[in-house]
Amino acid sequence: MSVNTIVPLTNVALLASAIERATNRPTELPGLVVMYGPSGFGKSLAAAFSANQYRAYYVECRESWTKKAFLQAVLREMGIIPMKTISEMVDQVAEQLSRSGRPLIVDDVQYVIDKAAANVLTDIYNASAGTLVLIGEERVPASMVRLERLHNRVLEWVPAEAATLDDVRSLAERSYPDVEIDDDLLERVNDRVKGCLRRVAVNLYQIHQEALANGWTQVGLKEWGNRDIHTGQPPARRG
Repeated sequence: MSVNTIVPLTNVALLASAIERATNRPTELPGLVVMYGPSGFGKSLAAAFSANQYRAYYVECRESWTKKAFLQAVLREMGIIPMKTISEMVDQVAEQLSRSGRPLIVDDVQYVIDKAAANVLTDIYNASAGTLVLIGEERVPASMVRLERLHNRVLEWVPAEAATLDDVRSLAERSYPDVEIDDDLLERVNDRVKGCLRRVAVNLYQIHQEALANGWTQVGLKEWGNRDIHTGQPPARRG
C-alpha cells in the first residue's frame, strides 16, 4: 500500500512516532513497541503506514499458526528461504533484523502471544536487539504480563484511540471528495459507532451512495433525516 493512499489519522501518527523513538533509542534501552486496542480502531492502517515509512518487515498473524508457520511467514516477508529447524529460523530472522536495521511489525499478535509461540518473539529480540512492533487486541497487555521476558522489553505501550471528528472528516474528504459531508452528520456517525473507524468507513460509504442517488453535493443531518446509521447491529425486523 502506498503511503499516499493512507489518511494520516490519530493512530497512524501515534504508532509512527513510537516507532521513530524506538529505532533511534539508546542502545541500552529495550526495543519493543506494543499498540493495542479494540477491533476496528485502525491499528492495521497505522501498521501499513509505518511499514512503508520505516521499510519495516510486516507480518499479519493467523490463529492457526504454529511457531514454525510464524517464522516461515516472517522469512518469506524477508525474502529468505527458511532452514529446517525452529532454532535455525530464529537465527535467520534475528540476523536479518540485525543486519538490515529494519523494524519487524507483527500484526494480530494475540494469535502468537496466546500460544507457546510467544517465546519465539523473545528469542528473536534477544538475538537481534532490533525493533519489534507488536499490534493486537485489547487483551494483549494482560496476556504479556505472564510472559515476563517479553513484557520487560517493552519500550512503549501505545493504546489505540477512538476516532476523532478530525479523523472522520479527513477520511471523508479523502475517500469521497465529490460530496461534502457536514460536521454535524460526521459527529453523529462517530458518536453512534463510538469511534470505531471501520464502522465510520461503512457509514461514509452509505452516505456517499445516498448522496449520489439523490443528487446531493452536500449532506448534513438535515438532508440525512431519519435514515439509519450503521452501528454493527442488525436492523430490527419489520412488521
